[in-house]
Amino acid sequence: MSGTRNSAAHNENSSRIIRVGTRKSQLARTQTGFVMDMLKECYPNTQLEIVAMTTTGDKILDTALSKIGEKSLFTKELETALERNEVDLVVHSLKDLPTTLPPGFTIGAICKREIPFDAVILHPSHADKSLDTLPERSVVGTSSLRRAAQLRRRFPHLEFKDIRGNLNTRLKKLDEKADYSAIVLAAAGLRRMGWENRISQILQPEDCMYAVGQGALGVEVRMNDTAVLDMISALNDTETVLRCIAERSFMKHLEGGCSVPVAVHSAVNENQLYLTGAVYSLDGSDSLKETMQTSISPQTQDEDCSDDDVQHVGVTAKKIPQHSQIAAEKLGMRLANLLLSKGAKEILTVARQLNDAR
Repeated sequence: MSGTRNSAAHNENSSRIIRVGTRKSQLARTQTGFVMDMLKECYPNTQLEIVAMTTTGDKILDTALSKIGEKSLFTKELETALERNEVDLVVHSLKDLPTTLPPGFTIGAICKREIPFDAVILHPSHADKSLDTLPERSVVGTSSLRRAAQLRRRFPHLEFKDIRGNLNTRLKKLDEKADYSAIVLAAAGLRRMGWENRISQILQPEDCMYAVGQGALGVEVRMNDTAVLDMISALNDTETVLRCIAERSFMKHLEGGCSVPVAVHSAVNENQLYLTGAVYSLDGSDSLKETMQTSISPQTQDEDCSDDDVQHVGVTAKKIPQHSQIAAEKLGMRLANLLLSKGAKEILTVARQLNDAR
């Protein structure tokens, strides 16, 4: 975005209060605080106001997420507020956002990613152990089919059981009851909360690949609110945006979601974007996994990377070169098509049917 456009966005928004929507959980509010701090650093004179609300996913605590079937469990109420002009932007954990957004909305910024890996938190009585050394038939809590499928495959001596609730609730269930020997959570949330000391083990991709968009924060806005869209584009992190576009494209073309085990791992190295994607049966016994790469060469001097509103899997990243965004989206599509050609649809169809029947 040019300095003139940046200045115009700043001038327009400094005269209005920007209302920032978020879920009420402590983690959601903390993450929203990070985004607001970044905006204040870019635009010191802009007034920001937080609007917190409870979502469907926050209310339904007795059912596994994969069983509920709603694609926008943690976003629907926030998007309704956005549509009604009750808020001007919404901060989400990107992994909660579907790959297709409702008409009129876009992800206008993806902030620099925290580490995307999963973390193991052991019960205090097993503090000296790891998943490898936990006793036979120890119970590990996770609400994710993706984690359970991979970990069943990697640690067949363990059992896996659903656990619901926000970060604080899950940690409390682990600490105060003997139901779980360990739980698995996204490391990013624990780190953002300053609770790194609770992490017993970080799961590397060879043990457990992560969810699409995990560790990244997405800022959703109305597409026609060009002033806010221009303003938040300053928050985009190029590498994170391109990795997440590729991951979201992979998920979209697989027609995956939280009701099937789909996992990814991405990286950027010397202008090459690498994407590994995998699908699993519910018990992890059947799987397909492949890696592909594409070039995301730096922006050329005469390339206009900021003035169009093209969406790529729900993302409008105004400060990122269009050719790189297109390459990232095509990479995800090619990888999905490769897995589909090898039988991914059959694995996911059976996984979805078995999950529905549970």
